[in-house]
Amino acid sequence: MKVRRWTLALIFGGLLGTFWLGLAQGFSYPKDFRTWTHVKSMAIEPGHPLYETFGGLHHIYANARAMEGYRRNPLRFPDGSVIAFDLLEVKKGQNTLEEGSRKLTGFMVKNRARYAETGGWGYFAFGPDGKPLAIDPKACYACHQGVANSDYVFSRYRP
Repeated sequence: MKVRRWTLALIFGGLLGTFWLGLAQGFSYPKDFRTWTHVKSMAIEPGHPLYETFGGLHHIYANARAMEGYRRNPLRFPDGSVIAFDLLEVKKGQNTLEEGSRKLTGFMVKNRARYAETGGWGYFAFGPDGKPLAIDPKACYACHQGVANSDYVFSRYRP
């Protein structure tokens, strides 16, 4: 009986690992994203409808292609655009808000052909260790539909 449980656990773990890796298929965690252009920062605090999922300090970064889109009016991003969403815990103390540990890093990747069913954007998330997290890109897209008039991007560049 114990052998069966371990066997099932290994099979399930392997399938789950394959699923997680499949989510990031075609997109590797860009370790240098913090050297990209800083678009803006903001904090989501208790009371905000997205606090449970995205509460914390947000830093948004854009690669060079995404910056082309941020500079257009209206916002339209070319294929190859990548926007990073770095989510950190907030530490409060002595009347300051400071960065805490990283909660996750999300990426939007523009490729109209590959991600046609989600508005031309692929959505990916990675844990603090840089390993892929299981997310539902269609759920991301559903939320981003509220900003379809800005090519599904919430943030605005603040030079």
